[in-house]
Amino acid sequence: MARGGINKALVQRARQALLARGEHPSIDAVRAELGNTGSKTTIHRYLKELDETDPRQAGGQQQLSAELGDLVARLAERLREEAESELRAAQDVFATERTDLMQQAEQERVRIAELEQRCAGLEQTLSSEQAAHQQLRGQAQQMQVELARLDQLQRDQQMRLDEREAQIRSLEDKHQHAREALEHYRTAVKEQREQEQRRHEGQVQQLQVELRQGQQTLAIKQAEVLQLNRDNERLLGEARSVQRERSTLQEQLERLQREQASLHNQLARQDAFNGGLQERLAQLAGEQDALHAALQQAQARELAQARQQQQAEQALQIALAKAEAELQLLRRQAEQPAPAGE
Repeated sequence: MARGGINKALVQRARQALLARGEHPSIDAVRAELGNTGSKTTIHRYLKELDETDPRQAGGQQQLSAELGDLVARLAERLREEAESELRAAQDVFATERTDLMQQAEQERVRIAELEQRCAGLEQTLSSEQAAHQQLRGQAQQMQVELARLDQLQRDQQMRLDEREAQIRSLEDKHQHAREALEHYRTAVKEQREQEQRRHEGQVQQLQVELRQGQQTLAIKQAEVLQLNRDNERLLGEARSVQRERSTLQEQLERLQREQASLHNQLARQDAFNGGLQERLAQLAGEQDALHAALQQAQARELAQARQQQQAEQALQIALAKAEAELQLLRRQAEQPAPAGE
């Protein structure tokens, strides 16, 4: 019994249809005519039987057709096997390529996830940088306000420094006046001594009158010295107040010293000013030495008249003590470190 539901009658009708169309009734053609059903071996066997019963086929031609049919059947079978082998190989290649593509797709998905994560991290970093930028901008604005405040503070300190210089000049003028008064008094005493030497004992009464005048002059000088002492105390109090203000400002400026590098030039100018004060102190020290020398000379010359001129010497000592106090005050003020920014 034939496989695929075909029989000899069906194969015969298909063969006749092919012959009627002028086509060769090969195994593949018959199978195609049958709707691609049936085994090629069965079709070949039925065609062989039909060829043997066909009166149009001669003996040699029947044998050739049978051999050709066998050859064609073997070739068809071999082609089918090769086609199936190539199909299986193509399916294997397709499966391999499909696996590779799936792996690549998975890798791409992982890479996309990593890129999305990195993108989120970059967005967060950008937000942080923007916040930091805003904070730095606020700090810069605060720094500008602080710099403006420091500039105003520096101008105020400069005004105080100018006032202090004016006070120092006033003290120097007063010291100069005191020294001139001392020189004037020394000149008067010298003239008085010469007159006393010329007139000797006969003019003792007139010397007493002149002595009273000198005492009055000394009283006036003492009053001036007292006034100068009061002025000195007042100026000393003002200088202490200025020193306290300077200490306060110095503490404030020290906290901002790193941010005020531009004020170093002003500090250099202050150092130059302190150098000028040092020179002035040296001059005053020289004047003090001269006063000491003059006092010693006057004491040596007026040793004989010590009792009569004791009050005058006390006035000189008071004036000298005042000058020394002023010199010491100026020296301490000059030796004190200038605050940063002055």
